[in-house]
Amino acid sequence: MSRKSRSRNDSDANTPSKKNSGFGDGSGTGFGAEPGGTPAPPAPHTLSLPALWVEGARLRTLPLSMAPVIAGTGVAANVTAARLDIAALCLALALLLQIGVNYANDYSDGVRGTDDVRVGPPRLTASGRVDARMVLRVALVFFGLAALTGLALVVMTSQWWLLLVGAAALAAAWYYTGGTRPYGYRGLGELVVFVFFGLVSVLGTMYLQAGRVTLLAVIVAVAQGAFASAVLMINNVRDIEQDALVGKRTLAVMLGRRWATVAFVVLVVVPYAILVGLVPMLGMAALLAFGSVPLAAFAVVFACRPSGPSDYINALKLTSIGSLAYAIMLGFAASVVPYL
Repeated sequence: MSRKSRSRNDSDANTPSKKNSGFGDGSGTGFGAEPGGTPAPPAPHTLSLPALWVEGARLRTLPLSMAPVIAGTGVAANVTAARLDIAALCLALALLLQIGVNYANDYSDGVRGTDDVRVGPPRLTASGRVDARMVLRVALVFFGLAALTGLALVVMTSQWWLLLVGAAALAAAWYYTGGTRPYGYRGLGELVVFVFFGLVSVLGTMYLQAGRVTLLAVIVAVAQGAFASAVLMINNVRDIEQDALVGKRTLAVMLGRRWATVAFVVLVVVPYAILVGLVPMLGMAALLAFGSVPLAAFAVVFACRPSGPSDYINALKLTSIGSLAYAIMLGFAASVVPYL
């Protein structure tokens, strides 16, 4: 069955009109600009099928899932001994959920036709080389494994109310681009990412290990949420013309390339401004996380002066890795302060 016929038959996809919606500046000039105009059809990709599946997992986004768990473990160790068994399960849960989201996004955008015109890496469904139903099944397998991991955490800690949080996380993962009214198509992606990759992940990791949440954990969660929102923002800045063309109203499309790039820069700066405010809590050890600044700085340079779509991908990768480096350094600082 062809991909177009799958799109027509899939009840979960309401294919939007591909008429240009007029969102975004589209001028191709000025701060954060990329040569504009109507995007050309993507060149065919020559990845092998196994490599295409690996690409579909979007490994470059995984550091973003690891970072809040590491940060949450660090702030838990600030008040009690960290539980590495719980931390390991939280990390597995985050990675499984992230990979599931990535495959679900590939499926949903593919059957809607959103990925028919894109400048980024190839997609499984949109390439036509993999049946959309297979991509959906793989996504559901990862969601199922994530659910089982979450259930194990609940059983180990007897915090049964967290089942509701897990259900909300799974719903957020699917409805980002799935369902009849995906929130990722209405400019809400960055907000939801901030909540789940920042607040829920950091605070949940700490609570499961320490049995409580501290002000330090909340502040660190805000920093990690800002990184996560920055990654999604720059990803959507890269696709701004393509998304506008198919009616996908991301926040970047609504803001336009210039102001969306400004928003990305602000989101990257926020975690480092927070470090200064953490000095009264952690002493000078809080400044250790400034060691990740070079990664963030290069990400900003790529985002503000792109020579092509690949520079946006570089900015995304550097921001994702930078968030992980930041979490490791700040988590270490938080965990050693009680022993100084």
